[in-house]
Amino acid sequence: MPLRPQQLEAHLAKSLSPLYTIYGDEPLLALEAADAVRAAARARGFSEREVLFVQQRFDWSAFVEATASLSLFGARKLVDLRIPGAKPGTQGSAALQRYASRPNPDAVLLVTMPRPEGSGWWKSAWFSALESAGTVVEVKAVTRAQLPAWIDSRLRRHGLAAQPEVLDYLADRVEGNLLAAHQEVQKLALLAPAGRLTLEQVESAVANVARFDFDVLADALYAGRFAHFCRALDGLRGEGESPAALAWRFGEELVALARIREAMTEGRRPEQLFAAHRLWRPAQARAERALRRLGPAQLRAAVTRMARIERQAKGVATGNPWDELIALGLEFADGTEGARKIG
Repeated sequence: MPLRPQQLEAHLAKSLSPLYTIYGDEPLLALEAADAVRAAARARGFSEREVLFVQQRFDWSAFVEATASLSLFGARKLVDLRIPGAKPGTQGSAALQRYASRPNPDAVLLVTMPRPEGSGWWKSAWFSALESAGTVVEVKAVTRAQLPAWIDSRLRRHGLAAQPEVLDYLADRVEGNLLAAHQEVQKLALLAPAGRLTLEQVESAVANVARFDFDVLADALYAGRFAHFCRALDGLRGEGESPAALAWRFGEELVALARIREAMTEGRRPEQLFAAHRLWRPAQARAERALRRLGPAQLRAAVTRMARIERQAKGVATGNPWDELIALGLEFADGTEGARKIG
């Protein structure tokens, strides 16, 4: 049974599955979800816990033994299986499928891992077996658009509230760094009395700990959020990011988008084309936005521009690559931000 992280608390209040699989892109939310499962298991009498780390040359017989028997004291237990590489390998796949076919009633299995890379892994035999036997919690990254509401919900847990402009100010300071966002909320809970936060209180207490990466930059570009794109670009420049590296990644992705957009004119659906053009799940939401907003001509022009930016960054063409990136952001900008809208 698939669940979102925000649904897990209500689920655990009613029942406890024999098997939980928690995976995704945001370590803080994955940790909180796993902690909730561990607490629910303890409350229901699974008092022992055995932690197994699946590293290189992991002996899967240890997993079989841990899940097949009670603890030394005869207590029911939780087996905490952590797969930092996200895929269990051939032996692990077989072991997980065998266990999922007949879970131990005196054990709860908790599997945690990052989101596996590549395509089709969610259809693999081992993941399908885990999904069929228990509960799967997919932890997605909190986007900039979702961040104010996320911060608001966390503040309310501490009896605090804030106006939208205060939430936006907070979101700008912690974007891309959810752990820092959590820590800033904790700090405000200690420093501010219960009630409504003012912008002055927040400005004096909150540090600027925003982090940006290519995914944030690309999401802002394709969505036409010019101001956000410029802020992310400035942040990456300040962190020493290479414009050549950005142009190369954008070029690869824009080539894929241009080819997909051309294929769509023949009636093919984009989701059928993503894997063929190596656009995996983390990039697909922004890719869909780009395909809705931009036509083949705009995408082809962007590919050409990115090739020029890469040459500029390498010193084999005239011009400033950072200025060219900003110019592309203007061309992709949504008209509501005051910039020229494509079309």
